[in-house]
Amino acid sequence: MKSFRLINGRILTLAVSDEEPGPRRGARMKELGVIENGWVQVRDGLIESVGPDTAPDSDIQAIDVRGRVIMPGLVDCHTHACWAGSRYEEFQAQVQGATYLQILESGGGIMSTVRAVRDANPEQLRRRLETNLDQMSRLGATTVEVKSGYGLTTEAELKMLEVIRDVAEQTDMLVQPTFLGAHAIDQENPDFVEMIINETLPAVVDAFGPIPCDAYCETGAWSLADCRRLFENAMDLGCPIRVHADQFNSLGMTRLAVEMGAVSVDHLEATTPSDLEHLARSSTIGVALPNSGFTLDDRYAPARELVDADGAIAIASNCNPGSAPTPSLPMAMALGCRKLRLLPSEVITAATWNAACVLGLQDQVGSIEPGKRADLAILQEEDERSLGCDFATAGPLATVTGGVWRALGRA
Repeated sequence: MKSFRLINGRILTLAVSDEEPGPRRGARMKELGVIENGWVQVRDGLIESVGPDTAPDSDIQAIDVRGRVIMPGLVDCHTHACWAGSRYEEFQAQVQGATYLQILESGGGIMSTVRAVRDANPEQLRRRLETNLDQMSRLGATTVEVKSGYGLTTEAELKMLEVIRDVAEQTDMLVQPTFLGAHAIDQENPDFVEMIINETLPAVVDAFGPIPCDAYCETGAWSLADCRRLFENAMDLGCPIRVHADQFNSLGMTRLAVEMGAVSVDHLEATTPSDLEHLARSSTIGVALPNSGFTLDDRYAPARELVDADGAIAIASNCNPGSAPTPSLPMAMALGCRKLRLLPSEVITAATWNAACVLGLQDQVGSIEPGKRADLAILQEEDERSLGCDFATAGPLATVTGGVWRALGRA
């Protein structure tokens, strides 16, 4: 069913003006474009029209949502949802007091999953990714970014990206791949950094085009200087750049990312006040990943301060097998209110419109406007503040992905 009308809904359009097409920032993050009682008409998988009060006559089937919230489908702009193996032993070690960096230094963490991914066949990776995407969809996500980065050889990185591409072609969800060959340092390969920059990156672009290029800049991972070299090469090949920065230590990557025109800086838990001000004044979007703080050390990005400084922020699940073992963007949104001190309206903007801007997909998703993909979430509730207040729920009543209706809960 790709043509229908939703009627009697509280609609969060998130619509923006042509004069301000970029991410919402500062006080504008509270603007949800609410239609108190209205309708959305979907035809052939696209939003045909939206408006208040009674819908015009149409031959299309009408679905009465009985006052519930209709909003853009959630956009999960930072995930590592393609992996193999598990990290349950490491989780037990964390419970017993080991830190994430200690586990990483002992050969665990990312490198544990790297070994499992290298040994896995494409079908095993496909099953894990499909399972994660299914769970994300059940929780309201209709667009998901998926990173490589658990291969760390040219062959294994290409294998991951091929799986992500193949799954993307077979799902109704919108799935965007990101190259994260600079996720960790393979200590067994003394030429690892040179390989990623000079061999793997060009091979990825040759096979998949100029997809976004990401890196993990952190003590024990990629250095500031090596990230700069990687990003210079990536930009020469036409790739947008993103970066994991300031998760545990402030190494200067946030300021460098802004200067290099990065699309986003993700994590920000250890960002200094001066770097945060620099970020707020730039076009680079901060991406908060509170599910990691919940799992690891109860430290969170200074999102309230960034918004108050007129900055732009998105929020994502960071779904991965170690530091954020959850498919739940709604959980990140609930933590966004509790731990990042954002309002429910602000976390909704952060997980829809601003997240779409991170992925460069704001012309297709992130708001309810004519001509866009019919990617919608119909909540169980009549008040959108439930997304900030409630947590560990079963998800929305239904989602619509590219016009495909998926009923999830009881009407």
